[in-house]
Amino acid sequence: MRQICGRMKSDYQYSSSLVYNNFPWPENPSDAQKQDIELKTQAVLDARAKFPNSTLADLYDPLTMPPELLKAHQALDKAVDKAYRKEPFPSERARVEHLFEQYQKLTAPLLPAEGKKKRKGK
Repeated sequence: MRQICGRMKSDYQYSSSLVYNNFPWPENPSDAQKQDIELKTQAVLDARAKFPNSTLADLYDPLTMPPELLKAHQALDKAVDKAYRKEPFPSERARVEHLFEQYQKLTAPLLPAEGKKKRKGK
């Protein structure tokens, strides 16, 4: 999200067509991995539901994020990471690089093949 969504001043601007719909899903997650991700996603939604009077800005403020919601997101992140590869990513940068590599693989067939450029006068 921090790599591809827009900003207004210092605030992130979410867009389903620019952030989440472009997220490259792992190539071959097992049925067990998919089910685990679904369960962990529901746990995030359930944790949010426990705070019906809070906005998303309230819930995701790094200084006041409810511990239960933070733990649910950490568990979901771990499950998603495992669907990409067995070993954990050593850093956020390594995770983002991996996602961009996956995105490049997915989109490469959509790009026109580069041909040789003709020089003028030849």
